[in-house]
Amino acid sequence: MSNTPAAPPSTAAAHEERLLIDGELRGAADGATFEVLNPADGTVLGTVADAGQDDMRAAIAAARRAFDETEWAVDHAFRKRCLTQLLDALIEEKEALREELIAEVGAPRMLTYSAQLEDPLKKFQWHIDEIDRFEWVRRIDDAVSRAGEPTERWVLKEAVGVVSAITPWNFPFGLMIVKLAGALAAGNTVVAKPAPETPWNATRIGRLVAERTDIPAGVVNLVTTSDRDTAELLLTDPRVDMVTFTGSTVTGQRVLECAAPTFKRTMLELGGKSASVILDDADLTQAIPAALGALAHSGQGCALPTRLLVQRGVYDQVVAGLTQAFQHAPWGDPAEPGTLAGPIISARQRDRVADYIRVGQEEGAKLAAGGNVPDRPGFWIEPTLFVDVDNASTIAQEEIFGPVLTVTPFDTDDEAITLANASRYGLSGYVQSASRERALRIARAIRTGTFMINGGSYSGGDAPFGGYKASGIGREGGREGFEAFTETKTIGSALPLPLA
Repeated sequence: MSNTPAAPPSTAAAHEERLLIDGELRGAADGATFEVLNPADGTVLGTVADAGQDDMRAAIAAARRAFDETEWAVDHAFRKRCLTQLLDALIEEKEALREELIAEVGAPRMLTYSAQLEDPLKKFQWHIDEIDRFEWVRRIDDAVSRAGEPTERWVLKEAVGVVSAITPWNFPFGLMIVKLAGALAAGNTVVAKPAPETPWNATRIGRLVAERTDIPAGVVNLVTTSDRDTAELLLTDPRVDMVTFTGSTVTGQRVLECAAPTFKRTMLELGGKSASVILDDADLTQAIPAALGALAHSGQGCALPTRLLVQRGVYDQVVAGLTQAFQHAPWGDPAEPGTLAGPIISARQRDRVADYIRVGQEEGAKLAAGGNVPDRPGFWIEPTLFVDVDNASTIAQEEIFGPVLTVTPFDTDDEAITLANASRYGLSGYVQSASRERALRIARAIRTGTFMINGGSYSGGDAPFGGYKASGIGREGGREGFEAFTETKTIGSALPLPLA
């Protein structure tokens, strides 16, 4: 049970428009704002503060001061109490968060009961508990100094420092929560910047930090901005020690370029074009419905199974089943409980997806279902199925981030492995098979950071998530992700130290 401060003056249902900088909820210094749109109908939901460079510099300065001058980094019990207060407050406002995510993200309601909202709260709790479990200090074998004196040797884990956390628009709350949980539980201070398309779930977190917790001023700063130069201060300012970023591979390359001159640690979770393999012994009554996972959140997920590889012996049966399934896929109003695929986040992204569909047809893939841009308010693409797709084609190689599934036949297990690995990405993978041996061989041979066999789930606060190759650097979540937010210090002492 936490020591939660008195009830907040703000109402849970209100959208938070203010920045959180150095413990103060305020607007941008110049009063600028930008609009937040509802992707389901294109209407303006409201506005949020549009920070400028002076605001961002103030946030970075606050985070630097809080790390250098407070006990946040070293007082584990205090951190645990404060983060428990924040989790309690988030849970109290969970239903308001749910409606907010449906409105500003276009997240289907069903997904808010898992990856968009409920699962991240569980992951937050895991990170709080990890404060007590983590091995902050360990003693290694004693040594002898050059003077012949016995020497104790210790390995200490310490917070990295100031962390900039930059999140995308597709799963904004979940990704922000995991970054904040890991960074803060490890003792860092944070300047967080959400995507401008989906800012309100993050600014709500900022309000709760300010009003419902004892987190010291400057430890958490939430800054919304539509300006690229302002955002890039998080990558270039020498007062920032680490960048954790989730987004496209192209932007990830930019993060590395900007962070390199000041040698910032980087944790990057980037794009994916995950292959799902259906072997000829698979249970198709499970495998075909599972392939509809490519449509979850209208395909706007980096680890979704958007590239389907099907063994030739069952290829025609799978294509027929998928064609019918796509024609009847539950898409539309994200507020409806049965919707799997809602809107595309923006007009720009919708047009990008539509262009990929055009390219797919031009390159010879067979359009089996969908492919249209509905004439309706908001930003929409029909669930789209391409079959007989060349694995080297544009739509099989590039991350579309829309409700588009490509299907490619193969003959042997070895060919499936080759096709799956013939990608610049390596985020996730999937296989459906009745054989444990075949499934495991494929899971181990495909070069990805995560893998699912017959629909099994790896997700959880204790599970590291990240990719190989152009899908990123490092892991988020789990022991590996927690440790990534720490530095390692090794001490040798001829004096007995009170570190046990």
